[in-house]
Amino acid sequence: MRSISKLLVAGAVAGSVVLTGVAVANAATGVPAGSTVATADDTPPPAVEDFAYPDSDKIFAERGFRLISGDGHIVLVDCPTPGSAEKVLMLDTRGLGKVCFRITGNTASLKMEVPSVYGITTPDYAVTARMVTGTGDQAEEKTYTLLRNQSNSVGEAKDVPQRRPFSLLDLTAVK
Repeated sequence: MRSISKLLVAGAVAGSVVLTGVAVANAATGVPAGSTVATADDTPPPAVEDFAYPDSDKIFAERGFRLISGDGHIVLVDCPTPGSAEKVLMLDTRGLGKVCFRITGNTASLKMEVPSVYGITTPDYAVTARMVTGTGDQAEEKTYTLLRNQSNSVGEAKDVPQRRPFSLLDLTAVK
């Protein structure tokens, strides 16, 4: 029993010495007693924003088009019911139907791949749409400056007489 008491006392003294040493070391560095100091290994890596559109793969699997990246101010939404007062940017497409986006902020941008777009209805923003038809060496790009608060013909609707399908590559909007 005496041996156990001696061990407990020795352990308590040793622990006290260690804690005192930590307190003195912390005091010397200006760190309050009882706190720990983060080291380089404890620091998380810096956050790097890649501006990738959230759930892009899921949207592609469910809806058939890709939203790639943007500044977060053009957001995919459900299209409002006809006659609704809500103003959204609406794409008319062959095969996919209508695709709608809400624009927030004074400026907005979104890179995407939406096939067969032939019309874009704009809210009260100056919108520019960059589109492409064909692939590889045969690819042809067109940029459309769209009128505010109107339905605008783009892509195959403007491609007379060929009526080739155009994919929408990106949108930029300015209030």
